Amino acid sequence: MHSHPLHIQRLRPLHRKWGVLAAVGVAALVISACGSSSTPVATSSGNSSAPTAAAGSGAGSATPAADSGPVVHLTFQSLAFQPPTVAAVKKIVADFNASHPKIQITLQQGTADTAGDQLTTQFQGGTAPDIIDFQSSLITNYIQQGYLADITQYIDPAVKSGIGQNIWDTVTTDGKIYAEPTLLQSYVVFANTDQLKAAGVAEPTGATLKWDDFQAMAKKLTKTGQYGLGWGLKSPAATVLNLSMGFDGVFFTGDPATPNFAVGANELQVPQRIKAMITNKELDPTSVTQSGSDSLPAFFAGKYAMVVAGDYVAQTIKASAPADFHWTVLPALAGSSSAHQGADPQTLSVATQSKNPKEAVDFINYFGQAKNLAAVGQGDWLIPASQAARDEIAAQTKGADGWTNILATAPQLVKAPFQTAQGYPKWKTQTMIPSLQKYFAGSLDDSGLTDALTKGWQAVGN
Repeated sequence: MHSHPLHIQRLRPLHRKWGVLAAVGVAALVISACGSSSTPVATSSGNSSAPTAAAGSGAGSATPAADSGPVVHLTFQSLAFQPPTVAAVKKIVADFNASHPKIQITLQQGTADTAGDQLTTQFQGGTAPDIIDFQSSLITNYIQQGYLADITQYIDPAVKSGIGQNIWDTVTTDGKIYAEPTLLQSYVVFANTDQLKAAGVAEPTGATLKWDDFQAMAKKLTKTGQYGLGWGLKSPAATVLNLSMGFDGVFFTGDPATPNFAVGANELQVPQRIKAMITNKELDPTSVTQSGSDSLPAFFAGKYAMVVAGDYVAQTIKASAPADFHWTVLPALAGSSSAHQGADPQTLSVATQSKNPKEAVDFINYFGQAKNLAAVGQGDWLIPASQAARDEIAAQTKGADGWTNILATAPQLVKAPFQTAQGYPKWKTQTMIPSLQKYFAGSLDDSGLTDALTKGWQAVGN
């Protein structure tokens, strides 16, 4: 599903013509996944108002079946984009339809790049899908506007108990749960193990990696023609906000509806440390202007020994790195207080306008079963919200390809103040991203960054 990170650079929409299973490939996939041709699943391009073979409208409606009484038809808009994840989601839908003949799901393919605008239009027009794939930090406004249903009473107790309260907190408002968490992202350090050995740098083995030790590694790995570190910081806000939590840098406090904002010594720790590595020529300045994936070719070519990126980048490394490229994921970065990062899970919610919320959550509970979360988690190289699904991935992968340290970051993920601060998305885009870009380029100093962030918040938050 995201990435993310709906950090989220997911997704090309799947363009298919509507009709009664016009796409033969989809029908074949469903037959394969179900083991039977008796339960077809239509896949649409994400417009819930368009006709489909399995659903009569955007919000669920009970439609009489010819021989078995009423069948509830529901639409599910997925933001999955990695091919293995798309296949896993299709299989989950097909398996559910086969085992729940009275509840039939039509899968719609969305894209994270346009999901927010599309959902706003759908909510306002009454055409939203019944089941919505999105992200916890991005559903707050929809909850406040009454577009998402309180699903507390329908959540399977087994699903509820399998996910930590720190994760449930991210989808809970005033004691009511508005989504089930599915997958999470953390920021991790990827390292070229051959370069570590050549430089005499021991691979860290502890539960966490202190920032001071990480910076010392970057310095030791730097030599003529090679930087110790590359870091795609073209859009640096989410990275800085998340990693700042390890230094108790919170930026926002108080009531999320009217939050207080401040930039102090704790909030400046991560930007200062990044800038120091740029100044000391330990961090490749070119990589700082790139996205996380754009920085990977130079990593593969040995131009730097480490990169910091979202854990989902492991999928690209596994698929695209040269055969002789040896890599690992280092333990979670820890600041002076913790290795905490913001828990911002991908989520499944139900539209308030859906006529069948219980049946919609029946599917969401099914999606949240360990085997299903493990399948979509492996496809996106993201962390399942439930411990059982994490255990399944650990058993299936035996911790290879970075999974041991990626999964180990899960307990460090907690609700972050910025995620529910009203006005945060606008401030992040309009103020924090360009201000950090100027700071890393050297055109803003510490006081300039503080002033820019504060004035930007005053303009957005008041």
